[in-house]
Amino acid sequence: MFKTPDEEFVKEGAEKVTPKEIEKVVEHADEIRQQFQARGPLKRFVEDGKTLMALLKDWRRGNYRMALYGTIAAAAFALIYVLNPFDIVPDVLPFVGALDDAAVVAACLMLIERDLFKYRNWKTNQPIDVDAKS
Repeated sequence: MFKTPDEEFVKEGAEKVTPKEIEKVVEHADEIRQQFQARGPLKRFVEDGKTLMALLKDWRRGNYRMALYGTIAAAAFALIYVLNPFDIVPDVLPFVGALDDAAVVAACLMLIERDLFKYRNWKTNQPIDVDAKS
């Protein structure tokens, strides 16, 4: 029987994330963003998905290093999971295929809530750089 992904699932996945996989997430940012905007259960996480992606980009650039690597790895794991069409429930199944993706994102958000709150505060207080790409 299918077990809903939870925080433990995200922790275990995050432990296996490598710097190369974080790079992969950043390289596929546009595809991941489309997954959030195009699919039913993930739509409610559009803003959170943007925040997770921004966190990874700022961490990778060295702009924000206050988050622990475990937080970065959990965010990367969740976004890789969303990008992967062959996860626990294949994404080709309408609606149902996106439910596990939404569960992983929700579990990730609960797991890294404190760090995400700190990041959002930091991000809000940064000067806007019109030349930087997000």
